[in-house]
Amino acid sequence: MRIQYRSAAMLFAAAALVPLAACSGPSAQTRADTQYVARDVSSLYNLAKDRLDRNQYGIAAVLFAEVERQHPYSPWARRAQLMGAFSHYLARDYQESIQTAQRFLSIHPGNRDAPYAYYLIALSYYEQISPVTRDQAVTLQARQALGEVVRRYPESAYAADARLKLDLVNDHLAGKEMEIGRFYQRRRQWLASTIRFRNVVDDYETTTHAPEALMRLTESYLALGIVEEARRAAAVLGANYPNTQWYRRAYELMQRHGGVETAGTN
Repeated sequence: MRIQYRSAAMLFAAAALVPLAACSGPSAQTRADTQYVARDVSSLYNLAKDRLDRNQYGIAAVLFAEVERQHPYSPWARRAQLMGAFSHYLARDYQESIQTAQRFLSIHPGNRDAPYAYYLIALSYYEQISPVTRDQAVTLQARQALGEVVRRYPESAYAADARLKLDLVNDHLAGKEMEIGRFYQRRRQWLASTIRFRNVVDDYETTTHAPEALMRLTESYLALGIVEEARRAAAVLGANYPNTQWYRRAYELMQRHGGVETAGTN
């Protein structure tokens, strides 16, 4: 998931990575760069920027942290803190990125870069989303963080991107429900499968999984002997997704049980 979002993050970096007036000389060796040496803010920030430009993200994060530590009252300390979070993000050290961005927000909640800090937190959660066969705790955290961006900054470019990602997150969560529901079906645990498919229909009705969920719901209701509920699910499927394979399958099932209602109500 990471590659498709890097461009949005890099837009911020291009705007944020403004060098200070003074320019540091040639870069020192990596070990010398990251060990404690008192430096003026200009040299230290530009050294961190240089390491970031060289794709040495972990070293850049350490150096941006040094800017804040050695020059906590400098105007550049705030920028360095957020750029440290960004560097951790690029290094795929997502937990450090989240923690650093959260610390930035706790110290500077009204800063003009606060929207990006929230966005960076959301991205860091999002890029840790695991396949639907695994636990989805991080997916829920991503949904919450993306929702926070939309809620706090609805008119921002970050919110627009967060809305798109929220759709993908919801589709992913619906996929998890489908995975579990199909598992219960294979074990002929029809009541348990019905609950999962019902969750998709009720909570994720706009996702790509809704048509299959309605068909699976029809199957599960029929297996339970609840023909009227099965007929109702098939009717909703026909009303909303009439040209899908899922409706054709549900229709064939219901033909053996007296047909499908034409009204798509549940």
